Amino acid sequence: MYTRRFEHKVVIRGGGDIATGVVQKFHRAGFPVVILEAPAPTAIRRTVALCEAVYEGTSQVEDVICHRVKKSGELDACWRNGIVPLLIDPGGETIRDIRPAAVIDAIIAKRNLGTTRSMADVTIALGPGFCAGADVHAVIETVRGHDLGRLILEGSAKPDTGLPGEIGGESYLRVLRAPVPGKIVHVKQIGDVVDKGDALFSIGDIPIVAPFDGLLRGLIREGTEVFKGMKVADIDPRTDIDWRTISDKARCLGGAAIEAFFMLGKV
Repeated sequence: MYTRRFEHKVVIRGGGDIATGVVQKFHRAGFPVVILEAPAPTAIRRTVALCEAVYEGTSQVEDVICHRVKKSGELDACWRNGIVPLLIDPGGETIRDIRPAAVIDAIIAKRNLGTTRSMADVTIALGPGFCAGADVHAVIETVRGHDLGRLILEGSAKPDTGLPGEIGGESYLRVLRAPVPGKIVHVKQIGDVVDKGDALFSIGDIPIVAPFDGLLRGLIREGTEVFKGMKVADIDPRTDIDWRTISDKARCLGGAAIEAFFMLGKV
């Protein structure tokens, strides 16, 4: 059961699957958390992304319930009821009104979309595109491997390789990108076990098939207009995982974020 233990407000920029892991850690620890999102997020692992509240009004991932709100004046009511509010505010204009103790950039855009150290006493960014000590107070390594979750207090995370981490012997084939621009039409659904060659979705008249046997773990919302090269789906070669729960990577990065806050903040 959620119990509010702290008055220190925490702003999480982004509500995708990785950001959701960060939200859960702070929420469970008893911090009032608010998510700032874009007006049309394009999460692939939608079943574990609280940003789905942008479209549905409410979303739930594991024990975390998220409600979309229209203004910062509605935040307290959500927090009193153990709910994480979400504001559509891609530029972070409401941060000044919220006056958080920490701002965490978990957009995973591989570049800085406007997060600065002046936004809060503690600012933390996940992944490349930020310099600790200049843009933010701390950067967290997001590349799978020995350094995943490492806190960087000076300098930057490893540069983006453009390749997803290897899981079950698969790497670049795990992430499917749109071969052409157009509108997504689903054939399979998230959670389906698929065989190599199965049609997963189509873009216009072009069917996109599974590159190997596995579990369809992520698929962008049906009807989304995509551009050529855009990430649109994710297949996991492991078919025995629970696709409805937060990933190991997201949990690790969430733990690193709360570690950084306790180390750098005045709590």
